[in-house]
Amino acid sequence: MSVIKSTVDPNSVEHKENREALLDKLAGLDAEHAKALAGGGPKYVERHRKRGKLLARERIELVVDQDAPFLEFSALAAWGSDYQVGASVVTGIGVVEGVECLITANDPTVRGGASNPWTLRKTLRANDIALANRLPVISLVESGGADLPSQAEIFIPGGQMFRDLTRLSAAGIPTVTAVFGNATAGGAYVPGMSDYVIMVKERSKVFLGGPPLVKMATGEEAEDEALGGADMHGRVSGLADYVAADEVDAIRNIRRVVARLNWRKRGPEPRATVLEPRYDAEELLGLVPTDLRIPFDPREVIARIIDDSDFDEFKPRYGDSLVTGWATLHGYPIGILANARGVLFSEEAQKATQFIQLANRADTPLLFLQNTTGYMVGASYEQAGIIKHGSMMINAVSNSKVPHLTVVMGASYGAGNYGMCGRAYAPRFLFTWPNAKSAVMGPAQLAGVLSIVARQAAAAKGQPYNDEHDAAMRQMVEGQIESQSLAAFLSGRLYDDGVIDPRDTRTVLGLCLSAVHSNDVKGAEGFGVFRM
Repeated sequence: MSVIKSTVDPNSVEHKENREALLDKLAGLDAEHAKALAGGGPKYVERHRKRGKLLARERIELVVDQDAPFLEFSALAAWGSDYQVGASVVTGIGVVEGVECLITANDPTVRGGASNPWTLRKTLRANDIALANRLPVISLVESGGADLPSQAEIFIPGGQMFRDLTRLSAAGIPTVTAVFGNATAGGAYVPGMSDYVIMVKERSKVFLGGPPLVKMATGEEAEDEALGGADMHGRVSGLADYVAADEVDAIRNIRRVVARLNWRKRGPEPRATVLEPRYDAEELLGLVPTDLRIPFDPREVIARIIDDSDFDEFKPRYGDSLVTGWATLHGYPIGILANARGVLFSEEAQKATQFIQLANRADTPLLFLQNTTGYMVGASYEQAGIIKHGSMMINAVSNSKVPHLTVVMGASYGAGNYGMCGRAYAPRFLFTWPNAKSAVMGPAQLAGVLSIVARQAAAAKGQPYNDEHDAAMRQMVEGQIESQSLAAFLSGRLYDDGVIDPRDTRTVLGLCLSAVHSNDVKGAEGFGVFRM
């Protein structure tokens, strides 16, 4: 066995300071998450309850199996924008009748569940997850359609939501929709393009045009029920496959539909016996320095998330700024790439390229643990071929076919974000720790580059350079880049699938690995041309 030997001292001053700093960040994120949980606020929540309706997360809780986990995605969507944190929709993976399903639920307490630009992005991301991992989709619908003031950003790209539903169905991935209230205008196509449709008696209203629009367009006067009530769709139009007596009955119908899918996973099953890590996950809070410029040993993180802390390191003496090796996590085999000292040199890039190829040959999913400042620059490194070698690594990541999971533990700067499978490289799942930061480069470096360029431009024109103006510019740029590098900002724009407590990393990754094994797990048979 190759059990990692930890040298962490949880009683050291440094460890305690790191822990307290991370706990402060977690407390701040909890306050932001609370905004999403609050929905539209007490007034609209109470109004919703007085109508005898369940809240979005209450519906989800009843849909998933008792005591089963629900892995929520993008809880901070729309953070820092003019829209409600959470983007008026809840998405995530939950187990229903023993089947892992992708679940979406409109939050009708937020502007009637209307979709804004962030709602659209969040929903499309959920559809991507379902398609890539072959997860049945359950949509819990109650929405007034598009948020009209922002229709210019929603209408044209919003058609992809409906295209996605048809593509899921064509791929043999079941789609189940339950309508708890309004599903009007374009929203009517969600049940219209789903495999199974459940409506609630005297509650569901599904029509392309409501009574006012019909009156204006055709002169016809019609009531809600005749236009799009559950009873009409169950008896006349045939759009409703099941008409439920109430919300709880609708949820019962959802569960029965899933139970009858005869759904089976395609990927290999995990090991029957799973041993927990030998070290306490609580210690993860003290591992990351408050200053991300200070490196830390990622083996200490690996030791607290993998089974039995058993890690077979690959090429341990070569390219030691990148740790690579094999392990299992919740019984699933994985290959791990983790930044050790931030900077990636030619040796690390070549090592990573070989390791990714081996993982594909062995049909083994890859876990990227990011803490990188990017690829090394400088004359000697350029002459040694850092561009070629970095490109090899990015080529390998781009064309790898095994599932990728990414966790940003600290810094994620420059092309290091690409080589370590950032969002643009389509990892199946990407999560961020609260202390993480991501940008083209660090704030001070970026401001310094702009300063140098400005000085050179002034010199080329024979003009004097204003140092006072330069200092103000640098301060402004540093502040801007710092704020736009933060985890909440990036998560709000859906550049990850959520900001997680480091202590939950093993559980979150275990749920993700289980989900990816719903689909085939098979490596690439070829890669692009590697420049040597």
